[in-house]
Amino acid sequence: MTTTTTSVLSQELGRGLQGAADALSDQMVERLAITAGNVAEIADRLNDPDTRDAVHTLLDELTSLHRSGGLVSLFELVDLLNVARNAMTDSMIERLASFAEHMVTNVANEETADLFQTFATALFDAQKKAEAQPVRGGLLSVMRLMSAPETQASLNFLMAFAQGLQRGGQPDK
Repeated sequence: MTTTTTSVLSQELGRGLQGAADALSDQMVERLAITAGNVAEIADRLNDPDTRDAVHTLLDELTSLHRSGGLVSLFELVDLLNVARNAMTDSMIERLASFAEHMVTNVANEETADLFQTFATALFDAQKKAEAQPVRGGLLSVMRLMSAPETQASLNFLMAFAQGLQRGGQPDK
């Protein structure tokens, strides 16, 4: 480039900057300064290794969700929750909160936790015993099994449980 061309370009650039400066109001300059400060703050946060790793992980997971079609499902679920929230009245929310409180009060206690622990232990123990015992076929095997005291006690328990369910959980009179 020649000196004349450089001089002309320099003058043009100067006039362009002066025109931009003349067109900006004080409020516009203030908003631009705030925006530039925010951009610098974000750039500084992205230089933190933990933040950078988090952003990369987020982008990897979003890409994975997109490839599997899960991203669409996620947004559909968010839309469904939004529709449900908008459709609920204050009365419905109060009843839902009351129901949740009732469930926590009645179910979340030590007695219920012990019952579920006993149930889980018995279930896993029964699975192990059933897998360990050989299966014998025939009517005589069934008769022998029915004559065992444990079988009769188990059937009595199941009958009492079924009767309690039929009474709707009310205690036997």
